Amino acid sequence: MRAVLVVNPQATSTTAAGRDVLAHALASELKLDVVETQYRGHAADAARAAVQDGADLVIAHGGDGTVNEVVNGMFAAGEVGDREMPTLGVVPGGSANVFARALGLPRDPVEATHRLLRAVDERSSRWVGLGRADERWFTFNAGVGWDAEVVAEVERLRSNGRNVTPALYARTALACYFRMARQEPQIGLQIGDELQVSGLHSVFVSNTDPWTYLGSRPVRMSPETSFDTGLGVFALKNMRAYPVLRHVAEMLRGRAKPHGRNSIERADVAHLCVTCTEPLRLQVDGDCLGERSEIEFFSVPDALRVSV
Repeated sequence: MRAVLVVNPQATSTTAAGRDVLAHALASELKLDVVETQYRGHAADAARAAVQDGADLVIAHGGDGTVNEVVNGMFAAGEVGDREMPTLGVVPGGSANVFARALGLPRDPVEATHRLLRAVDERSSRWVGLGRADERWFTFNAGVGWDAEVVAEVERLRSNGRNVTPALYARTALACYFRMARQEPQIGLQIGDELQVSGLHSVFVSNTDPWTYLGSRPVRMSPETSFDTGLGVFALKNMRAYPVLRHVAEMLRGRAKPHGRNSIERADVAHLCVTCTEPLRLQVDGDCLGERSEIEFFSVPDALRVSV
């Protein structure tokens, strides 16, 4: 089997020695090419080239950003649901690894590599649905508003040399909350023909459950959402402290429930559109894509085959 291993050497929990061990283990069973990313977008370029060259398996070793780039690169060269498309393999190497954990893969890279090799040997794989925000694919979540502001600020802090930890995310989320709580709502939401509402502060879109992790604790924003359903949607009507804290507490306890007066929650959504009175930031899979005035989100079922 021909495989391409796309490695992000800057990923949080990878080391040069560890990467060599993983590559050696994979090369013992696969005809392997290794690409170490050197610039933003390199993982996407490598994955696109792997599809064009007829690889059977494309392996992403890094965090969720690396996985997202690889998935987008694969679809830049292949078609949704194409049985000839390479299978995606994932070896976690980041801090959160939401996509891999949602698939039930081990967090330890060595264990994940052994699991991948066993799956390849047994031809064990599954089809997963993905989300799309305009032209960008996402594997587990996307959002406009609060979460996108947090992602942008964490990216800024990381570029200044700060270590990304759950505590940093929590502090950043709190700081962004206080800033946004003073602002007027700027978001409108339309879900098919069912719902059209304005005056929202944030819209969170899920492609699976949990929405993310805070350290080892899952944040369950849309428990009814999975890789086999449509998208989950959660939107905040206001940023008052008490309802926001209640929502956060419920999500951390794994008991997220809709509260009509303060939020909007929908599951199994095929299509939605978010509009902003002023351009707001958009994030997908923890990557800030800049500011947008209008974004369309789509659920794409059975989009990609993943080795599990």
